[in-house]
Amino acid sequence: MLPITPTDFTPWASLGGGILIGLSAVMVMALFGRIAGIAGITAGAATSDDRGWRIAFIAGLIAAPLLWLVASGAMPEQTVSGNLPAMGIAGLMVGVGTALGSGCTSGHGVCGLARLSGRSLAAVITFLVFAAATVFVLRHVIGGAV
Repeated sequence: MLPITPTDFTPWASLGGGILIGLSAVMVMALFGRIAGIAGITAGAATSDDRGWRIAFIAGLIAAPLLWLVASGAMPEQTVSGNLPAMGIAGLMVGVGTALGSGCTSGHGVCGLARLSGRSLAAVITFLVFAAATVFVLRHVIGGAV
């Protein structure tokens, strides 16, 4: 059984990140008339005629930790598993869920709820229920660290 490690409480970093996510969602809607859902942005980067802003958005996601490194002197700490098979399975599950849910957490949770979308509300409730169930199973049934 793996020891359970406490989850760091980072209110200021979380607030700053939330503000930046909200600002980017507003900018994508205002400038391009699109929803800032990562699944749609990524899919459109390969197939859409308006791929320029999509590629720039993705490049910003990749550049953000590098900017943090320049500003703070350290890379952001990552707490994802090093178990590559488990990460591959998790990635596939997220991809299937994104396809079944007609969008990802950012599209539904940030943009859909802001537009008062009933479909997004149902999706977000589903995301939260399954996230809570996953944490419960990992921490209390399997006994791993989350």
